[in-house]
Formats: sequence, C-alpha cells, structure tokens
Amino acid sequence: MAKIALLGATGTIGGRVLHEALGRGHQVTAVVRDPARRTVPDGADVERGDVLDPASVAEVAAGHDVVVSAFGPGSGDPGAIVTAARSLIGGVQSLGPDERPRVVTVGGAGSLRTPGGPLVWDQAGIPEAVLAVMHAHGEALDFLLTVPVEEVRWTSLSPAARIEPGERTGTYRLGLDDLVVDDDGRSLISTEDFAVALLDEIERDAHPGRRFTVGY
Repeated sequence: MAKIALLGATGTIGGRVLHEALGRGHQVTAVVRDPARRTVPDGADVERGDVLDPASVAEVAAGHDVVVSAFGPGSGDPGAIVTAARSLIGGVQSLGPDERPRVVTVGGAGSLRTPGGPLVWDQAGIPEAVLAVMHAHGEALDFLLTVPVEEVRWTSLSPAARIEPGERTGTYRLGLDDLVVDDDGRSLISTEDFAVALLDEIERDAHPGRRFTVGY
C-alpha cells in the first residue's frame, strides 16, 4: 500500500485516479483548494492545498510516498500547467532528501510523434485554444526533463490523442514518445484505463525520469 497525495483529485482524470487508487487499497489524500466545497469518496482523506504554491505542495507532500498531479487549468490560463510543474518539483525539492516522495504527473499528448512523423500538435485543424494547452504541457515536460531523477524521482504519463470517460477494461498498450495507435490508426484511451495505467506505474515505478504514454 502506498500513501498517495493526489492534486486535482476532483477533476475528470483525477477523480478516476482517486477511485482506482482506493479500489487497490492505497491510502489517498485528496488535495483540494476548498475542502468545504468538495466531496470525495469514502476512504479518502481530504486536505487543503494548492499545486501552484510550492510551500503548499511541500506541506501536503510531506509524509507521502507518491505525489500525483492531475492538475488542469480548465478554462483558465494554459500557462498554469507550467507553473504547476515548477511548483510541484520545487515543493518536493524543499523537503529533505530522505523525505521526498515520488512525483507522477498527468501530461499531454501534443508533443508525441504520430506514425507519419510529425508531432500531434503539428497536425492541421487543431483549434488555437487546444494548441495552447498542448504547448503548455510540452513546456512543462521540457522542464521536468531538466530535473535529475536522483533529486526528484518523477514520471509523466501522456494520454492517447483522445481521452474521455468510458469503460474500465484494465487493458492498454504503452509507448514512450510515440503516439499509441490501433490498427485503424486511432489513438484513444478511456479515463478509467488511463487511471489503471497510472496506478500500475505507481506500483511498478517502471519509468523514472521520463515521459511515457498509453493507448489501446
């Protein structure tokens, strides 16, 4: 059993990660900005915290084995994705070397290579607002790649090109920097199976210091 601090626990992806972690018997602290306005499933602890504040990150991270960030900016500034990544690492770094938990982040698909060679975000027809989020995730990943894994043991999981609520099948395929596509060229994953893959990574610690991806 791992002690997991989950930032973004009430979002679409974070909620599935929370459900999956509790179902596996992990001890989860759901970190939210306003505990009075949020409800979480039975079995989870709730703590006030802000992923955009390194001091707050340090406070909620202390005493945990893993910190997971499923932060998303919603309709706000996509640049907050980069701020969150820097704050997350900075907060964990401020803890003593023997007190730092592992860090697992939910990344983006934009910087993955498509089977034809170009990156996902270089394909035609992507709305500007979506592109802004993709590039913010790419900048956050670029920052993570500068963090020595010996200093903070981090991992980032990028979804398939299409991720949405659906069925939990418990099956998926993994890739590294290349988009995972099926025989028909489609790249998709349910939020439920994305959560399965993320919890498998927490339990296996198979991709320290790098980004990987998942799809059917």
